[in-house]
Amino acid sequence: MKEIRWRQLPTVVRDLPLALGFAVAAAIPALERHGTQVGDLPTRPHDALTAGVIALECLPLAVRRRRPALCLALVSLGFAADQLRGYHTVAGTALAIALVSAGAHLERRRWVVAGAASVAYVSLAVALDRLGSAEGVVGFVTFYLLLASAWGIGAWLRQSRAAEAARRRQVEEATRTAERARIARELHDVVTHHVTAMVVQAEAARYLTGAPEKLEQALTAITGTGRRAVGDLRQLLDLLNPDHGAGDPRTPPAGDLDALVDQTRQAGQPVEFVRRGTPVAATGSAEVAAYRVVQEALTNALKYAHGSATTVHVHHGEGETIVEVSTDGSGSGSFSPGGGGRGLAGLRERVTVLGGDFSAGARDGGGFLVRARIPAGNPS
Repeated sequence: MKEIRWRQLPTVVRDLPLALGFAVAAAIPALERHGTQVGDLPTRPHDALTAGVIALECLPLAVRRRRPALCLALVSLGFAADQLRGYHTVAGTALAIALVSAGAHLERRRWVVAGAASVAYVSLAVALDRLGSAEGVVGFVTFYLLLASAWGIGAWLRQSRAAEAARRRQVEEATRTAERARIARELHDVVTHHVTAMVVQAEAARYLTGAPEKLEQALTAITGTGRRAVGDLRQLLDLLNPDHGAGDPRTPPAGDLDALVDQTRQAGQPVEFVRRGTPVAATGSAEVAAYRVVQEALTNALKYAHGSATTVHVHHGEGETIVEVSTDGSGSGSFSPGGGGRGLAGLRERVTVLGGDFSAGARDGGGFLVRARIPAGNPS
């Protein structure tokens, strides 16, 4: 909690302790003659101007991320005064920090700033040489390369940060794409099944005007199917709401397969349902996949083989669930998984992602068979 609050503070406030730390260190008598030195000029005792030079070197570090160019300019000016006056305070180390920060956080005119800093350093080297410096060209060039290395470290940090941000954007985009595809599959499964059942029930109701009791039953079944469709759609649309609850609307309740079979029977499809074994607790995505396989297969049976005997076998074995849905009669060509529909293709993708096997095709002797082997225990 404290770390979160600290990160919420302005960058100037978070960088201020570093600036004050350098200033305090420079004021410690024991560190008076242990600072950065270039030019090899004689060290001068601290005087009234020393405090101002230290402040100019250290305090700009408070804006090193917000105004990196300004920070580098002020710290460089203080560093030049430090070396020309011969104070050689530890505050001179702040120049390396300012260079790293400029290399990492400067957004615009980076080469202009780097060029200006180089010109300023050459001017400082010339001034130190005229004051009697014994550093020599080799010494000045070596120190320049050290300063350039500090800038390079900042530039490397900047590139690493940019690469990480790009990678995160790619991951987020891939996640959004996968989520949109998943929701599209869920919408297809739910809408197709319920609407197909309602269409079949409505078609049957047209021929029941002479049997009021059966007509009422058919209309009641249509109403129930519509309400279930609205409920399922509401659950799926909740996925698009970032404030939806922690529960996963994708996961059907344990008894939904029985309700699914009953709904298909009410639509006029004779369905035999056989379930063996006990489902593994908290099977997650495996449970959803098994449900969708049965749902899609029954939807296709209603569409293309209405009235044909259909058998649903669900076998919960050790570590896997096997689903088989077979339909008698003709119409296998319409069922072909290579057709234009996206239902069977979506099921194949869903099952394959979980490490299972999926097949759908015509049976020998007529009819159609959908079979899926789904490893259990996959978290949703």
